[in-house]
Amino acid sequence: MRLSIIKTSTALAAVLAVFVTTTLPVSDANAADIRVTCEKRSDRSKVSVDGNNLVASNYVAKIISGSHTKKSAPKATTGDEVGFDFDSDPGDVAAGATRIGRGFIQGQVTGQLINEKGFTVAQATRTCPTR
Repeated sequence: MRLSIIKTSTALAAVLAVFVTTTLPVSDANAADIRVTCEKRSDRSKVSVDGNNLVASNYVAKIISGSHTKKSAPKATTGDEVGFDFDSDPGDVAAGATRIGRGFIQGQVTGQLINEKGFTVAQATRTCPTR
């Protein structure tokens, strides 16, 4: 009986150790980072979404402000970084920014980086200054 209790408690301790080490959050030095910047003017909305510490792949940026949502075209990382611009200014759109309406920004913007599998790997929300 005593040997059976020892075996059972050893097995339970091993299961608990596996459970604890696989479910506790672990700080990952290679976790994706995101920086969202934005600016609202009376005649313009401008948002940038930049990521680093990313796995080499293609990413899409998605921005959300109030009821407005916009996704970029996919873009490949350069090294471990990728950057996206969204703008209502025709000159910046012609230079490669994704077009958004000049009234797109509704106080704050949430930016997301989405990988090829459709998973959001980083997200941040910023309050946008009005100029």
